[in-house]
Amino acid sequence: MDLKRTAYQKLLSWKQCSRHNTLEISGARQVGKTYLVNKFADEQYTNKVYVNLLELSGEIFLEIYHDIRREMKEGERFQNPVKELLIRYDSKFIDSQDTVVIIDEIQESAEIYNRIREFTRSLESDFIVTGSYLGRILNKEFRYSAGDMTSLEIQTLSFEEFLDALGELKLFDELDIFGNGEENIYQKISSRYGIYRQIGGYPSVVLRYLSGASVKECQEELQEIIRLFTNESRRYFDDILDYEAYGNLFCSIARVLVKEKKGLDEDSFSEELQRIVAKDYSSNLGKAAVNRAMDWLYSSGIIGFAGKISNCNFLDFRAKARCYFMDIGLASYFLKQIGCEDADIDGITSENFVYLELKRRSGLAGELAFEMPAFATWGKGELDFYTKSLISGKIYVIEVKAGKNSARTAMEVLEKGKADYLLMTKGNTHGGIAGQVYTIPVYGISKFQFL
Repeated sequence: MDLKRTAYQKLLSWKQCSRHNTLEISGARQVGKTYLVNKFADEQYTNKVYVNLLELSGEIFLEIYHDIRREMKEGERFQNPVKELLIRYDSKFIDSQDTVVIIDEIQESAEIYNRIREFTRSLESDFIVTGSYLGRILNKEFRYSAGDMTSLEIQTLSFEEFLDALGELKLFDELDIFGNGEENIYQKISSRYGIYRQIGGYPSVVLRYLSGASVKECQEELQEIIRLFTNESRRYFDDILDYEAYGNLFCSIARVLVKEKKGLDEDSFSEELQRIVAKDYSSNLGKAAVNRAMDWLYSSGIIGFAGKISNCNFLDFRAKARCYFMDIGLASYFLKQIGCEDADIDGITSENFVYLELKRRSGLAGELAFEMPAFATWGKGELDFYTKSLISGKIYVIEVKAGKNSARTAMEVLEKGKADYLLMTKGNTHGGIAGQVYTIPVYGISKFQFL
């Protein structure tokens, strides 16, 4: 079954852009980068050259590259060395605007990565490079910026993409997040959200669910993805963490998520995480080692960071003050692994869900300030998220609530003029508007506009 991805439209926009930039596609392992890129190439170009630097095609490509380098050192002159490389690799190669060259797993070769700018400028053909572990390019052998780059991150399927796979996106389009819709629509979308919150959006997991697999079987598929990621990560490190501690780092992150809802002993999540890892798995692990592991998980697309805004003052900002999983299914899976209560899982995964939506809409080309998502403090209280619209400059407090929690701190911030609007996202509501307070079902946050 073919899963429709919204990123496909972004690929089209890149192709149609007048700038001749290389497209760099990043994203976690197993999010469907290779499938999507090849589908796009097959449908939008007449000619395609595909190289995977982790496979035999990559070995052959690199051997040819080294042969040409040697010949040039020995005095051979090529009018266009890059074109020569591609013709030797694929005798049918045609350099034209209707040809695309895809180099998959670019992080496996610093030599090729460092020459992507030269590749792009030497040919009329389009270039796409992808990487699952682009954190590796921070190593010193990756000497140059790839240059002339357009970047695109592919994430797991969003809730809307999940609904589209189920054939129910039209139903979501009909959802009124302010309470004016039909009861059966709220019930059905809420039910689907309950499933999505447990299995997440990894394509292979969604496909298993669509084939009739149970939630438990889907979570077993998730377990295989994590095992694959953990095993592959070992290739890139010598001493970052011992294998057992690294494999259990995910559960430690889940424990921090639970503790954050109840109040941390430490002011920093990294300090609290280091304390948990050292206590549960290895007393020899220091904060630096844990931070390196966290940075690797971040660069690999497994976790994301949120900042902290103290006392609702945007100038008092601290980055990497909290972390979330980049797939809600991962969050649910590991929260269950540590024995978290169902009520806590519901609340934490919903907050993680809102984080992911805010992150999708943040950035230089987004509608929310680029350092978001961030949480905020106010006096002794805390706000789940605090953000500013890039469209109007209006400030929004966002609270993710379960049951009938009142969001007292958020209301005080609104009354003191530290925010223009309060957005309440709940699992048990149809939504409504009362002055500056918007209440919406949490599963409908992608429909809310930060004007």
